Amino acid sequence: MASTTIGPELDWRLAVAVGALTALAVAASWVGRLGTALPSVRAVARATLQLLVVALVVTAALEHVWSSLLFVAFMFGVATITASGRVDARSSIHWIAASIGAGAVPVLLIVFGLGAAPFEPPTIVAICGIVIGNAMTGFTLMGRRSLAALRERFGEVEAALSLGFVRRRAMALVVDHDRPEALVPVLDQTRTVGLVSLPGAFIGVLLGGGSAADAAAAQLIVLVGLVAAQTITVVVGARLIAAGRILDHELRDRLPTA
Repeated sequence: MASTTIGPELDWRLAVAVGALTALAVAASWVGRLGTALPSVRAVARATLQLLVVALVVTAALEHVWSSLLFVAFMFGVATITASGRVDARSSIHWIAASIGAGAVPVLLIVFGLGAAPFEPPTIVAICGIVIGNAMTGFTLMGRRSLAALRERFGEVEAALSLGFVRRRAMALVVDHDRPEALVPVLDQTRTVGLVSLPGAFIGVLLGGGSAADAAAAQLIVLVGLVAAQTITVVVGARLIAAGRILDHELRDRLPTA
């Protein structure tokens, strides 16, 4: 029987497959005139290097609970920096961290506090990484859409201000409209799990030797946790944007002082 082990014992077939898939993406970009051929190659090269480095770091992090928690803190920091860059709001990075943390921390406390997942290095790194990463994605989707809407519909904010609305309420009239869109991907994934795809947690448990029932249980707790984490992150992030705590440079210059 062929081994299903996934680890550092990599051979030429993986390299050929990665090269072929990269070439496929480049060819599609060239035929479709997307202009993403070079960025795709760079992204693949960066991902390869990062994964090799992360594999070494994670190996060390899995030795102890404290080292796994340290690695989780590192992941949270990277998620916050990435999200702040995506919405062009580096000066609001602490508020972005608060938004992502507001979504991720309660979920992780419930999952580990109730014993739904063992508080051990492998599950700490895996589940925390999934939850934090998805909270980051939820914030990014909401933040980009909300800030773009504020720039495009700034006249509505000014009109509301002229009618006597406080700034927070005037901005919320625009920001609150599109918030649910940020949750569409995670809700679609949750609705179609097992029908359209088998997500990573399910496959991971199976490859680790667990039963299908164990895999389903692990995937369920992860998916529900992601819905909760992203929902809280979107709500908190939108409130902070409406309050003027998270803004890009253009909006900071255009908005009157609260």
